[in-house]
Amino acid sequence: MTFANLSSISRRRWRNFRANGRGFWSLWILLGLFALSLCAELVANDRPLMVRYQGKTFFPVVKTYPETAFGGTFETSADYRDPFLKELITKDGSIIWPAIEFAPGTINYDLKTPPPAAPSAVNWLGTDEQGRDVAARLLYGFRISILFGLALTVISSVFGIAAGAVQGYFGGLLDLAMQRIIEVWSGLPQLFILVIVSSVVVPSFWTLLGVMLLFSWTTLINLVRAEFLRSRNFDYVRAARALGMGDFQIIVKHILPNSMVATITFLPFVLAGAVTALTSLDFLGLGLPPGTPSLGELLRQGKEYLHAPWLGITGFVAVALLLTLMIFVGEAVRDAFDPRKTFAAGDEP
Repeated sequence: MTFANLSSISRRRWRNFRANGRGFWSLWILLGLFALSLCAELVANDRPLMVRYQGKTFFPVVKTYPETAFGGTFETSADYRDPFLKELITKDGSIIWPAIEFAPGTINYDLKTPPPAAPSAVNWLGTDEQGRDVAARLLYGFRISILFGLALTVISSVFGIAAGAVQGYFGGLLDLAMQRIIEVWSGLPQLFILVIVSSVVVPSFWTLLGVMLLFSWTTLINLVRAEFLRSRNFDYVRAARALGMGDFQIIVKHILPNSMVATITFLPFVLAGAVTALTSLDFLGLGLPPGTPSLGELLRQGKEYLHAPWLGITGFVAVALLLTLMIFVGEAVRDAFDPRKTFAAGDEP
């Protein structure tokens, strides 16, 4: 679909979005960084992208090869960082490495100083306390943060919008009962429950997502509920009801599309909150499993190793940049859907 095929409202919203230059360029920067993180294995890896040996081509980044494939002795997986294996390959071939020759869990045993080591030509952003490359862990941690935030935002929004729609459309005792339940549920101590869960269940991406989802689904309920309470008595809803349409059809086809404007403008801020929550939990040691690359873990190491300022500075800049870009995008989306901005530059009245 081209720009010319869009409706006049969609064109106006796109122009309003582009008019906010800060948010428009923030969106492209954020998408570029996210795309780069999705290709993290091709950027930071302890396996070569391609190996040419005795006229044959190998792709270790996508397939595991034994050491014997390159003239080695053992049938185990090839360790391409081993100087002996490197020499065997380069004698009768070549190796193409990624830009960063470290995976997030790879330890650099060739450091000249005890870890955490300062930035160098080998480790661009230095190493952490275990000798792992900070740049590689930052790239993988960025991807995990974005994917976790997107998953939490999408799933919680679906439940929150559904609950708010039911409350606002039917109202009455159902609305009153659900409001009391949500108030009680929202008052539960989230941090204490996370501590209990982490002591009983081994933390993982999915268990943490499930626990966070138990408390984040209420974020959009009040907003959607208010929109449905306002819209349920409009003339087009009464006309649809008079024509015999069922409640589910009226909610999905008529009220929900007209009530999503305020919800969509709020979603970038929900995403920023989800990323902040994961970072905070990792910083406190209640988040992802130990060893998992994350922005919160990087900040925690910066706090613990004040003599290695590159850890704290890298973590702070990464989190600040990510949240700033999300907030700027959210502001641009808010401007795009703002009904008070009736016409943008280039629109016809």
